[in-house]
Amino acid sequence: MDLVVVGSCMSDQTCYTARLPRAGETVHGTKFALTCGGKGANQCVMACKLGASTAMVAKLGDDAFGRLYKENLVQVGVDITHVTSTSEASTGVAQICVDGKGMNSIVIVAGANMLLTPADVQAADALFNSARVLLCQLEVPLETTLAALRAGRAHNVTTVVNAAPAMPVKDNELFELSDIFCVNETEAEVMTDLPVTSVEEAELAAAALLRRGCRAAIVTLGAQGAVYVATGRQSVHVAAPPAQEVVDTVGAGDAFLGALGYMLACLPGLAVEEAVRRACHIATASVARPGAQVSFPRRDQLPAELFQL
Repeated sequence: MDLVVVGSCMSDQTCYTARLPRAGETVHGTKFALTCGGKGANQCVMACKLGASTAMVAKLGDDAFGRLYKENLVQVGVDITHVTSTSEASTGVAQICVDGKGMNSIVIVAGANMLLTPADVQAADALFNSARVLLCQLEVPLETTLAALRAGRAHNVTTVVNAAPAMPVKDNELFELSDIFCVNETEAEVMTDLPVTSVEEAELAAAALLRRGCRAAIVTLGAQGAVYVATGRQSVHVAAPPAQEVVDTVGAGDAFLGALGYMLACLPGLAVEEAVRRACHIATASVARPGAQVSFPRRDQLPAELFQL
């Protein structure tokens, strides 16, 4: 197994409209889409589309959305042996609004995702024994994420944490178990109490994350690319290629993480800075299409040089 993701599955319900509504306002939409999302599964599917062998450890509701979700993962090629169902909560749902410029606002109801437990992680121990990279986020209980990271460390798996959605974490264990700790500007501000409005401020925030105990940190900056820093090294700003067209930014961050996971697992000789650059390229390609997983490009839709050492 190249990549294991312990994380969330969400049923994405997306409305497209000319502009996002203000508080108390109703606006007319132009289109509706029901698709599969959730940060964990998005990242897993992105890596799978690029050619990685991937597996999910996740929890779905025993409902129509959950059954559709399993079918989607199987169709993409993700191992769902450890994607289980529960009758105690509904499948997680994300209600998304996308405006005419591709910007979005999102409300999530975690549902069954919050019932994913350390016992579920323990039941999947064989996956960690064979994996190269573990990807985690913060859309499932923190104790479950920590259990996964401990298992990853025990099996010498490269651990990547996407600290999203943003939440203050006082215990440094989350950082100390992270080989790479990745956040966007907003999440970096929550985690460090530092403003992140420029490349220079992102470098300061990344350094602050290193002081919490992670071995390397990435702060993604949307169209400006990302800042990468590792212990004992100078920070590096990796520019993103300009987007030819921005249709929908939903899932762009997950495309970056999934692509980064692929690079780390399947091109292990690649310098991390170059892996970040290639992940930025793939994330940029994703914003030209609507939706999350459905917008992610396949390997055959991308330049061949992105997959060469």
